[in-house]
Amino acid sequence: MWYFAWILGAGLAATVAILNGMWFEAREANKIDAKR
Repeated sequence: MWYFAWILGAGLAATVAILNGMWFEAREANKIDAKR
């Protein structure tokens, strides 16, 4: 049953990484728009 927890943890980590990347990109885009 350890594999279930491992897959769940890996999936959660991937989701956090994707959301973090999207949030960072959105922040950078807002900074660029504010400079104009």
